[in-house]
Amino acid sequence: MSDDKKYVEHCKDKNGMDKVILREARGCSAEVYLYGGQVTSWKNEHGEELLFASSKARLPPPNPFRGGIPICFPQFGSGNLERHGFARNRHWTIDKDPPPFPTNTSNKAFIDLILQHAKEEVKSWPHRYEFRLRISLGPGGDLMLTSRIRNTNTDGKSFTFTFAYHTHLYVTDISEVRVEGLETLDYLDNLKDRERFTEQGDAITFESEVDKIYLSTPTKIAIVDHERKRTFVLRKDGLPDAVVWNPWDKKAKAMPDFGDDDYKHMLCVEAACIENPITLKPGEEWKGRQELSIVHSSYCSGQLDPQRALSV
Repeated sequence: MSDDKKYVEHCKDKNGMDKVILREARGCSAEVYLYGGQVTSWKNEHGEELLFASSKARLPPPNPFRGGIPICFPQFGSGNLERHGFARNRHWTIDKDPPPFPTNTSNKAFIDLILQHAKEEVKSWPHRYEFRLRISLGPGGDLMLTSRIRNTNTDGKSFTFTFAYHTHLYVTDISEVRVEGLETLDYLDNLKDRERFTEQGDAITFESEVDKIYLSTPTKIAIVDHERKRTFVLRKDGLPDAVVWNPWDKKAKAMPDFGDDDYKHMLCVEAACIENPITLKPGEEWKGRQELSIVHSSYCSGQLDPQRALSV
């Protein structure tokens, strides 16, 4: 096996769909499908899956894969386009000539993808663009996604979009999960027509359906899985909002591509830009980045020490 192939393997799944497997020397891995430019798996050095995938997740196309990290562009949620935009339902290609990415020169486990305007989008999205996506695994197993979106219109027109990394984390038991770093912040409640509220708790815990967009959020958010004694740390740049979602039991049963009990093992925490959409003039570029890492939770009177988790 060549050195490059050891870190980046191009292959096909059982349905003949193109995918890329990234591997790091310590045994961490990630799986990326060219359909949707979507990360569908992220495993630690012990081979444990860190991302959630629905027990009823459907591939191949035209179904978006329920789980992993779908890319929501140029729309998050509902609007004039298909739900969460078209990027997650399009075939991406390998970017043969990516612009320079500031990156760790020792990092060899990465793939560059590109998505560009297509004829079938013209009626609903009459804009020319280049969406470059780098997905990489750091030497310690951190999973990094960096998006660069450029307006390539030749008619002088700007365009506006919203965006999210729709990250599905695998958790052992949703009732034993805490999210820290979003306390006291304002949020829009999607269950109440995006009415604005202020978070009152000292941390977010879960006992019913949650679908909130937190605003002006910090660059680090901690998701504590008490059962597994580990904490996901989400770091982000260029993405001021954070979505927190779990459908709970009733909605889970109503979703055809979601197992009835899957909600117990899933939590979406998503770096996003929703409240204030991004506008690009021709030639302008936007960049947004999300990094996920795992740290061992430390306990103090049964609670996570948030300073330890958020300073790692």
